[in-house]
Amino acid sequence: MVSSDTFIHTQLPLTVEGVQLNVAALHRDGVLAPIVFLHGFGSTKEDYADIVQQAAFAGHPFLAYDAPGCGETRCSDLSSISIPFLMQTALQVLEHFDIERFHLVGHSMGGLTALMLAHRFPERVLSFVDIEGNIAPEDCFLSRQIDDYPSDDPEVFFTAFIERARQAPAYASALYSASLRHKVRAGAVRGIFRSMVELSDNADLMGKFLGLKCPRLFMYGEQNASLSYLSHIASQGVRLAPIPACGHFPMYSNPLEMWRQIADFQASAGGAQKRSSL
Repeated sequence: MVSSDTFIHTQLPLTVEGVQLNVAALHRDGVLAPIVFLHGFGSTKEDYADIVQQAAFAGHPFLAYDAPGCGETRCSDLSSISIPFLMQTALQVLEHFDIERFHLVGHSMGGLTALMLAHRFPERVLSFVDIEGNIAPEDCFLSRQIDDYPSDDPEVFFTAFIERARQAPAYASALYSASLRHKVRAGAVRGIFRSMVELSDNADLMGKFLGLKCPRLFMYGEQNASLSYLSHIASQGVRLAPIPACGHFPMYSNPLEMWRQIADFQASAGGAQKRSSL
């Protein structure tokens, strides 16, 4: 038996849209409704492994996995990766773990993937914590660099992207940049970024986000308090969670406050609901 303060690390062989994947995942079983974490670009499943150290989440099963092109997950065709592809991957991972209804947490790229998943299957999502996931064109401050600094060579673009992140005047940007080369395959970057820009500019993400019926929390770092839509989404019933001493990466800059906000929100959103499928 695995104790509640540990997790299981596993590999899942999957085929998504004809592409062979070997998905690396962390998970823990439990009697309550599971929490599913989708990490951001340049991050990995380990961003959320400390859930097992948080007493507020005792009894909650959880699932976090490396997206294709990221972390330990292997992908036979990096050029196929896009947000829709990541959503299809999420569906297959959920099916593997027999997860029907769940609390959803997504950061940045993972927040956009989570939004598309929640919009497509709203009946399955019990609550949604969106950690600076894209809901407007202004959110493409990382992904729009694929157009602002074009290069035909994926390695050249990625090297320059890493250096820009290293020098960015924001909390945890240098820390973030230090592991990018190890956490993302350069061949996956173009497809991911182009997809994020296209959806942010043309897919009415704001309408999709505000149209969700489940409880929603939008988490953002205090350095990004100038986002133009914050008061608007708050007026539409979205709970806001500003994180002090933080930019785009609360899991690096202020993880204790990130976990506290998620726990408080899920408690208010019925986080102790029994799991519907084990």
